[in-house]
Amino acid sequence: MAETRLPVIDVGPLRTGDDPDGVAREIESACRDTGFFYVTGHGIPADLLARLDTAARAFFALPEPRKLAIAMRHAGPAWRGYFPLGGELTAGRPDRKEGIYFGEELPAGDPRTGLPLHGRNLFPAEVPSLRGAVLDYIAALTGLAQDVLRGVARSLDLPIDYFAAGYTRVPTVLFRIFHYPPQPPDTDEWGVGEHTDYGLLTLLAQDPNGGLAVRTPGGWVDAPPLPGTFVCNIGDMLERLTGGWYRSTLHRVRNVSGNERLSYPFFFDPDFMAEVPPLPGRARTTATGEPRWDGADPVAFTGSYGDYLTAKVAKVFPELRG
Repeated sequence: MAETRLPVIDVGPLRTGDDPDGVAREIESACRDTGFFYVTGHGIPADLLARLDTAARAFFALPEPRKLAIAMRHAGPAWRGYFPLGGELTAGRPDRKEGIYFGEELPAGDPRTGLPLHGRNLFPAEVPSLRGAVLDYIAALTGLAQDVLRGVARSLDLPIDYFAAGYTRVPTVLFRIFHYPPQPPDTDEWGVGEHTDYGLLTLLAQDPNGGLAVRTPGGWVDAPPLPGTFVCNIGDMLERLTGGWYRSTLHRVRNVSGNERLSYPFFFDPDFMAEVPPLPGRARTTATGEPRWDGADPVAFTGSYGDYLTAKVAKVFPELRG
């Protein structure tokens, strides 16, 4: 595997307003090249992630019957809760990981309650600290994601608050915690098989064990953990919005570190009810002629983001399909 490093971008100026356009040009270069970059200068306190990591490890150390007390089937259409090892599919094959699905904690009476992927989270009684850590983390990462999208907006010559005033004024917020048992180096199994993400962008915290790889124009490269950073990648909806100017990038995970690996992907996506048409002047202006890995075409899709998302998630957990 090539040793190429992904770019590291200081997003501090997007928080302070000092030089947002300078950061935007770096984001544009990264999105055009690989669709992946590291984020530093983000302002997320290290002790928040430490709290989350401690609580998550306590949960995954529980016996499986106790973890299954918050199995996803108990959450109905909210698609929240725990799934066991092999319980999630990528491209039809079971992943070698277990995990917990979370989302924005909606208050009682919120009109979005009852929509797929919306509702109340399931938290384990045995690890009470997990609730506070997860909800604090979701709030903090929501702010960071809005900051990064300010840079994405300027990279596309849009008003800096284009996303916050529109597609992410009421965002779809999804958060996962994944546990990957160690795998032998010669296995043909994947912790997560090759895939792209569905929405606007993903912010990933990962523990020191590594395992993430990204398909760049030069081939597959590692995206090892860098202390104090998040890995950011763009998803299918930015590919759609930009008519292919930015393309969501294949990535995969295999944990051959010999240790237990935890990762914390945070997905920040458009309003569930919004349609996401290509930006004016962008549709089909930069077609590469190269088909996507899955034969899909986000630019040609019609319907709301919720339609796109639920169709994708139903393939990941077919037993929960309504």
